[in-house]
Amino acid sequence: MRRKEKAITRRSEMDAVIEKAWVCRLAMMDDDRPYIVPMSFGYDGEALYFHSAREGKKLDLLRKNGRVCFEFDTDVSVVSGEIPCKWGMAYQSVIGTGEVEFILDPESRRRALDVIMAHYSDETLFTYTDAEMRRVLVFKVCVLEMSGKRSG
Repeated sequence: MRRKEKAITRRSEMDAVIEKAWVCRLAMMDDDRPYIVPMSFGYDGEALYFHSAREGKKLDLLRKNGRVCFEFDTDVSVVSGEIPCKWGMAYQSVIGTGEVEFILDPESRRRALDVIMAHYSDETLFTYTDAEMRRVLVFKVCVLEMSGKRSG
């Protein structure tokens, strides 16, 4: 990172950014082109969890190449300046890489969905019908590395 003073170096601070974020941008490769999608997610401090329909471009790409990049940002606002080149952004962000694992075991899938739901809810007990479980695909991203940045 070029601006070392902006680096978030503590894992606990990066985790806090992730916990505060509403969206994870998940990037993958479509042959020689990047492909990125905003997704709802869950995080347990070790891995990121996602749910999806059982078919689609994103899944086709992940099955071909499970290496991904992810990005979170929070506390984003424009910082105005006296002249155009003095404008900027205030934010906190985390960027990282990981490897996708599809979760096939029904009980593990339910636990992963609970992690996702807990990110968006204060509830602690969730139920999923068998029909819902048949419609949803669940995968996790095992975090390989990540870094954080703060500005403003």
